[in-house]
Amino acid sequence: MTQLIRAAYALAHDGRQIVMLRDVAVAVEGPIVVAVAAGNGGRVLLDESPDAEIIDLGNSLLMPGLIDLDALGDIDHLNLDSWWTPDHEARLNWSSAYAAGGAREVLTADERSVLRRYSLVQLILHGITSAMPIATEVHGAWAETHDDLLDVARTASELGLRTFLGPSYRSAVHTTGSDGSAEMHEDEARGWDGFREAVRFLDTAAALQDPLVSGILAPCRVETVAEDVLRATAKESARRGVLVRAHATQELSERAIIREKHDATPLELLERVGLLNERLVLAHGVYLDVHPDVLGRDTGEIARLAAAGVSIVHCPLTNARYAFLLERISQYLDQGVNIALGTDSFPPDLIRAIDTGVQTAKAQHRDLSMGYLAQYVEAATMGGAKALHRADLGRIAHGATADLVAFSLDDFRGGVIDDPMRTLVLSGTARDAHFSMINGRVVMRDGVIPGVDLPSLAAAGQRIFDKLRAAYAERDALGGRETDLFPPLFPPGEQ
Repeated sequence: MTQLIRAAYALAHDGRQIVMLRDVAVAVEGPIVVAVAAGNGGRVLLDESPDAEIIDLGNSLLMPGLIDLDALGDIDHLNLDSWWTPDHEARLNWSSAYAAGGAREVLTADERSVLRRYSLVQLILHGITSAMPIATEVHGAWAETHDDLLDVARTASELGLRTFLGPSYRSAVHTTGSDGSAEMHEDEARGWDGFREAVRFLDTAAALQDPLVSGILAPCRVETVAEDVLRATAKESARRGVLVRAHATQELSERAIIREKHDATPLELLERVGLLNERLVLAHGVYLDVHPDVLGRDTGEIARLAAAGVSIVHCPLTNARYAFLLERISQYLDQGVNIALGTDSFPPDLIRAIDTGVQTAKAQHRDLSMGYLAQYVEAATMGGAKALHRADLGRIAHGATADLVAFSLDDFRGGVIDDPMRTLVLSGTARDAHFSMINGRVVMRDGVIPGVDLPSLAAAGQRIFDKLRAAYAERDALGGRETDLFPPLFPPGEQ
C-alpha cells in the first residue's frame, strides 16, 4: 500500500541540491520514495492517491533520516568522564594492575543486551535512522565479541533501526600506573582473536540477508591495534569491499604514541598499512597538522585525506564537552574532505551537535556568516550517506530509500518560525523528533516506538548505570572509592 506523508515543510533534494519545500506530500511504496510534491502539486498527489494511507505530520519539518557514524553505544560515556582534571581522568582508566590481573565483564550478558537496547532506542527517539555504534569496552573483559554484535543486529532490526556493525578489537589498552603514569597493557594474541571474531561477524551479517544490517570492520583506537592487525584489516576490507571505521587523530597523545611505536604520524601509519582509502570512515579527524597543538600550519594532511577519499566523522558536541575542537571545518570542506557527523556520547542529539558546530565555527572565524549551517545539515544526511557509499540514503527524492524523520515545530517554547531549519537548530533539539520511517517502515509515531516500554527501560538503564559507576573503583590505580571518583557537584545537604 502507498503511504502518503504530509508535512508543513520538507528538506528535499531536487536532483541538484537540497531545497526547502512547503506544504509537502511524499509518497512511499514499500521501502522507496516514489513521489515528492509541494503546494498544489502535493494536493494533486493526495487527490490521485485515494487508497493511500495518509500520515499527516502537521506543523513539522520532514527531513532525510539523520545518519550517525559514531553513534552512542552505551549509557555511562561522557556522563562520568567529562568533568575532571587530567590526573583525575587517568583514574577512570583501567589500572595497570587490573589489566595484568585479568579484567572482568562487569555486566551479565542479559545486562549488556539491555544496555544496547537502551542506546538503540535513544538513537531512534533522537531522529537517527542509520547508525554505526561505537564500542563499549571499558566495562568488558577486553573488547567486543561476535555474539555482542549479533545481539545488536537482532535488537536494531527488531526496532527498525538501520545499522552498520562490527565488533571492536584491539591489541592493547590504555592503563594508569600506581604512580599515575600513562601506560599500555599489550596482548597481541587477543588482538588477533578479536580480528578473527570481526571477520566471522562479516559472514554472519551477510547471512542474515537483512537490509537493515551491514557488516563493517571496527578496530579500536589505532594506537591500541598492532600494525599487522591493521594491515590484515585493510586486506580484508579490500577483499570484501567493506567499510572500516577507525578512531584516529582523536587525541594529542596518540600522535606521540604512534611516533614512538611506528615512527610515523597517524595518517602515515594508516597509509602504510593500506587503510587510507575511500572505505575508511575516520573518527574524529581533529589532531592533524593544521591544529595549533600539532603544527598550526597546513603541510598537506587534509589534502591527503581528500585525495584518498577518506570520510571524517565529526562529533562537535562531544568535541566541545571534551575540549578538543576541530580546527575550522572550513579547511576540510574547502579541500574536498567528505564530512559526516557522529554523536559519540550522551545525548545522541545531532541537532544540538549541529548547533554546537555552527556556533564554534562562527567563533573560530569571528564571522557570523561562517557558521556553515547548510554544510552541517548536509553532513548529517548526505555526508553520512556518501561515507557509507549509499547514494540512496540521506535525501528525500524520487527513487531514494524511505528513511525519513520529522521534527515538530509546534512547541510554543520554540518561538516563531523563520527558516524552519534555522528555527529547529536555534530553538529545538533532536527531542523534537516525533516521527521516523526507516526502509518504508514507521518505527516511531507521535514519539512512541511500538513495543518499547520506556519507563521500564529507563529503570533498567538506571540500575545498569549505577552498577557501571560502582565498578570504576575496582579499576582505580589509587584504590579509591566510588565517592572519591565521582564527587557530587554540590555537597549533599542534611536529610
